[in-house]
Amino acid sequence: MNKLGAEFIGTFWLVLGGCGSAVLAAAFPELGIGFVGVALAFGLTVLTLAYGLGHISGAHFNPAVSLGLWAGGRFGAKELLPYIVAQLLGGIAAAGVLYLIVSGKADFTDIGGFAANGYGEHSPGGYSMQSALIIEFVMTFMFLIIILGATDARAPKGFAGLAIGLGLTLIHLISIPVTNTSVNPARSTSQAIFVGDWALTELWLFWVAPIAGAIAAGFVYELVFAKKN
Repeated sequence: MNKLGAEFIGTFWLVLGGCGSAVLAAAFPELGIGFVGVALAFGLTVLTLAYGLGHISGAHFNPAVSLGLWAGGRFGAKELLPYIVAQLLGGIAAAGVLYLIVSGKADFTDIGGFAANGYGEHSPGGYSMQSALIIEFVMTFMFLIIILGATDARAPKGFAGLAIGLGLTLIHLISIPVTNTSVNPARSTSQAIFVGDWALTELWLFWVAPIAGAIAAGFVYELVFAKKN
């Protein structure tokens, strides 16, 4: 239960910090943090709790990460479902808190895009489904390579959280214009539930592409880079 609680809180913080910065602060009049600020916010959520809770649960905070670590031989199959459920619940709880904050604004009418992930007309830059599939696969693949490498027993100790947090920041800097950046099915699901409509219709992509990229990275790292006895 300690591990599941850590995954719940960690995913809660990731969604509230990352999506919250996108919804509340990205375009704030004259003082908005923009794409760079949002990218940094997502990276900081992972960096802070990688050190804060990583020693308890491994700081996955993402179903794709759990599956990628399983594919790389770093995580047991029997723990996958409980971890993924805890991550989903944490993300949904954070989206609920964010909704309560947003709906408390004096001129509130609807939540708008709510930092949901999308493609086509719902892509910030108008990118196609093909572009979305490619970038979500590749970005998640590279994210898992970073995670697996930084947490390898041969890697320098104490720096994994920094590498992973900065890696997620870079991923967002590259891909926010294409899909609003997912690389995390729990983050995508939490926002899609509150937006409904198109966000739920397009949600499949933000499960399929990140999970495929993560599993591919796990197998590649184990095959190519893992230490052979």
